[in-house]
Amino acid sequence: MLSFLFLSPVVAEIRVPEVAADIVLDGKLDEAFWADAVMVTLDYETRPAENTPAPVRTEVYLADNGEALLVGFRALDPEPDEIVAYLSDRDAAFNDDFVGIALDTFNDERRAFEFFVNPLGIQMDLTLDDINGNEDDSWNSIWGSAGSINAEGFVVEIEIPFRVLQFPAGDAEKTFGVDLLRFRPRENRLRLSNNIQDRDVPCYLCQLDKLVGFRNASAGRNLVIAPSMTAVRNDSIGDAVGTDAPLQSGDEAFEPALDITWGITPDVQLTATLNPDFSQVEADVAQLQINQQFALFFPERRPFFLEGADFFASPINAVFTRNVADPDYGLKITGKANGHTFGVFTANDTLTNLLLPGNQGSDLTSLDQASDIAVGRYAYDVGENSRLGALVTSRRGDDYRNTVVGFDGRFLFNDYNEIEFQVLDTSTRYPDAAVQDFGLDDDKASGLAYRVRASRNTRDWSFFAIQQRFDEGFRADLGFVPQVDYDRTIAGLYRTFYPEPGKWWNQIDIGGDWDITRTRDGQFLERELEMEVSIQAALRSYIEFGAADRTRAFDGVLYDETLVYTYAEMNPSGATFLGLFARTGDQIDFDNARLGKSTRISPRINQRFGDAWSIRLRHTWERLSHEGDDVFTVNLTDFRTQYQFNARAFLRLVLTHRDIERNVAKYIDPVEPASRSVSSQLLFSYKINPQTVFFLGYGDNRVEDDDFASLTQTDRSFFMKVGYAWVP
Repeated sequence: MLSFLFLSPVVAEIRVPEVAADIVLDGKLDEAFWADAVMVTLDYETRPAENTPAPVRTEVYLADNGEALLVGFRALDPEPDEIVAYLSDRDAAFNDDFVGIALDTFNDERRAFEFFVNPLGIQMDLTLDDINGNEDDSWNSIWGSAGSINAEGFVVEIEIPFRVLQFPAGDAEKTFGVDLLRFRPRENRLRLSNNIQDRDVPCYLCQLDKLVGFRNASAGRNLVIAPSMTAVRNDSIGDAVGTDAPLQSGDEAFEPALDITWGITPDVQLTATLNPDFSQVEADVAQLQINQQFALFFPERRPFFLEGADFFASPINAVFTRNVADPDYGLKITGKANGHTFGVFTANDTLTNLLLPGNQGSDLTSLDQASDIAVGRYAYDVGENSRLGALVTSRRGDDYRNTVVGFDGRFLFNDYNEIEFQVLDTSTRYPDAAVQDFGLDDDKASGLAYRVRASRNTRDWSFFAIQQRFDEGFRADLGFVPQVDYDRTIAGLYRTFYPEPGKWWNQIDIGGDWDITRTRDGQFLERELEMEVSIQAALRSYIEFGAADRTRAFDGVLYDETLVYTYAEMNPSGATFLGLFARTGDQIDFDNARLGKSTRISPRINQRFGDAWSIRLRHTWERLSHEGDDVFTVNLTDFRTQYQFNARAFLRLVLTHRDIERNVAKYIDPVEPASRSVSSQLLFSYKINPQTVFFLGYGDNRVEDDDFASLTQTDRSFFMKVGYAWVP
């Protein structure tokens, strides 16, 4: 019988005492119960050094009062004036000094919750999927923290209610995997831990010490009821054109909503939403949408879909919830028990958005009808670090349906060798009107897709090989699959070098990959060889050089492309981040089906002024030319400035500017010679916790093109939202 093994290093057991006391979160560690807490020191620097003695002392105190895990950090520092700490919104202090804890609450070495706090008490919480190597900061929970800086360093107190965690039910003693962490950004960004990290072992959670205790840990009612009210007014010029087109005031809309989170048991959670407000408070980072072959990806930001999103992840992106545009309700259940992990959600959608993929490009469109949505995900733990899973998605309207069914798995044969796979089968029926409107060949589509990845990872070498196939009729309408009708083979090899202590560099990676893609009937699509070198070094800097040589088929013609690129970033101080991406070489002009020369330059700067004010500027300049003449030149600027009044409130301005100039003589079809747009968003935010919030905002758009001779305001919106999280 085949056995799947994972050889974990020796770990220590930390027994957490139970105390009969409540915590006052003030960042002082002056409560009497801290004297009874177990104390752990962070003895190892695991990055950039490799398990060397920590250069500074960090003491961590842990206790359990039956309702919450209490954690105190005393982070000593010989240079307290160098501590990096700024006021910011939650999940935005990762460049600061900070401390925190990672908890593998099921002790299955697959998934963990992470709670981090900077010296001013700013919270950052994440989920970690060690199977797929994903760390996601979109998860937000209600927990407590406080921090303070003193002459010896800084102190942080953390209160993590058991109701925000998922762990095995029952009154028996519990064991959690634990990593206690401190990040200290100076010339290098030091990672300090209580655990040794063996770089020759690819898993992370399998190397953690164990917290033991929590016999009386109670999740209580584990119920959060969060009603909210949103008021919106949208003004627009409608179909009018011309610089004198007046804005027409829209009607005010008041939308009540209700979100409920209920921990049915400590290991099963239900989330429900009624009439949800899915207005997007966090503006998407601007992306170039010119000369793109396939649809662009924008991440999900809406709270209901973010909760437990990692339960639905799989090797093929078959669940992409931004396809659910305007639901009236949603219901989700996630949980884990005895090695069985499951997630189910259902919702309706008043607008059915579709991504129509092909092998040469993709289109976005919509059906003017509602649809019902259901997704089911299941995984079973095999051995120590392997799993088998299944996925079902369904989307149905009046005369439309899309169903995806499949299974997947991940098997680790030893410390180094892994195979991951997924197979999906789809069936789709389109309305008759859509067949004609969208130019489809048939009202039915069906197809198979699979992806297999084999890899071997050691301390110094990494090898992977991927084989994937997507049939022409494959449709994952609840996912993000912009290309179908292809077979692709990929192989890559990387070598990692680590220095002796005292070197100016911390890590060098050299490697590359080769791939070849054909249509399902054997026609050539692409062959590419890419090589790259990256260096991590002092001043928290990173630089990467790369080159690619590829042959691509487009519109029946083969094009040879050669390009080079570089990316560099550095943090010369805690207040400044600098980044630059540059690329030049051959590029297909997809609008005119010919080969051109492309250059793209994208600088970035993040700058802080004092503790509270920050700016972030991203700019992209791109030019495509053909036979020495410009085809187009585009400038895209994303500017954001924010003033953080305190840990709860901020005022933010976002400005996005797009400027496109086209040489109409170089285009086959008629195009606008120039277009320009400016969008803005002003937002005041006050958050007591992720669901007790007050938002007040304004946004507008201005356009200059063939219809508008100068920048003309085409729409504007005003919105306000009030939400309250009631924890009975």
